Amino acid sequence: MANSNTLVGCLAIVFFTAAVSPASSATHSVEWSLGNDYSSLASGKPYAVGDTIVFNYGAGHTVDEVSESDYKSCTLGNSISSDSSGTTSIALKTSGSHYFICAIPGHCTGGMKLSVNVGAAASSGGGGDGATAKTTPSPTLEGGKAAPTASATPVLKPFQALVVTCVVALLYASAFS
Repeated sequence: MANSNTLVGCLAIVFFTAAVSPASSATHSVEWSLGNDYSSLASGKPYAVGDTIVFNYGAGHTVDEVSESDYKSCTLGNSISSDSSGTTSIALKTSGSHYFICAIPGHCTGGMKLSVNVGAAASSGGGGDGATAKTTPSPTLEGGKAAPTASATPVLKPFQALVVTCVVALLYASAFS
């Protein structure tokens, strides 16, 4: 009887957790100003659906999301979205490339442009092959340079930890029944 109660309890916890656990997301901060090299932010950085980019900047700048062609040519006036509040948060809701420029004349051509490639949403479920190395983006990217920290220690996802805990509980219950 103890085994079936333990099994039912573990399955309920695992399925409930898998159903309500949000996918993990990251916030990427960008110091948005002339003179910064944003190319390092675009390559090799882990952007995923659900992440947020926060642009911090002073007066006299904007953050405009634009098409790829407007990004490449620094064409102004066709923005998908635009903000000049000084702190612009962009939620990355779709995968693929996203393009941002400063729409003040001369700023985009002066290098104030950022392109990021957004991958699929990070999964909180049990998929994958088990433990993975974890990289956490730096909370602040100063001067256009990122300083991510990486952990060489394998990290279990919360769902995987629950499954392991349930297996241990079942083994323990069967040993004493």
